[in-house]
Amino acid sequence: MDYDPILKNVESYYTSKVITHGLTPQGVDWSSQESQLLRFEQLLKVCDRPGHFSINDYGCGYGALVDYMNSQKYQFSYFGYDISSQMLQHARETYKNNPHIVFCNCQSDLPVSDYTVASGIFNVKQSVASEQWQRYMLSILDDLSNLSRYGFAFNILTKYSDADKMRHDLYYEDPCFLFDYCKINFSKNVAILHDYNLYEFTVIVRK
Repeated sequence: MDYDPILKNVESYYTSKVITHGLTPQGVDWSSQESQLLRFEQLLKVCDRPGHFSINDYGCGYGALVDYMNSQKYQFSYFGYDISSQMLQHARETYKNNPHIVFCNCQSDLPVSDYTVASGIFNVKQSVASEQWQRYMLSILDDLSNLSRYGFAFNILTKYSDADKMRHDLYYEDPCFLFDYCKINFSKNVAILHDYNLYEFTVIVRK
């Protein structure tokens, strides 16, 4: 299936956010820095091996994950991928003096790394039908798996969100569906984190 129209809409949406809000959580469509950092904390639970590791940040935005990982004293090599040239321009400028931090705008340039994480890339479907967006999401999960030696993690809005706060332009998924899908297709070692007080959940797949 051709997902180019979806990708173009996603690129336009997030580019407009970073142009409007700059290098802030709002620039990648998060409500606050606190919630952004909380998401990073959940996603990085997949990185459960000691010592140095490599990580792909699929939908990296302006590279905020790098600062968080540095603050937590991780030892890592980082590869960020995003389809927004504006995001990547900011990211490359910020981390231009670090040879262990690499950004690309083509998925095929991502290496197979120890881990891959994806934060927020499945939330904003805009006018795309939910059934089509789900097919798109599942195709990306294949990519996350293929790019990862030891595991991958992603987050997504939950169908258990308060009904009066749910929006038609956002995509909400059933955690039970994704647990089952990941168990069947990727690994017997799958965890659902749905206990961190946001209207979303994180899926961790360990190979």
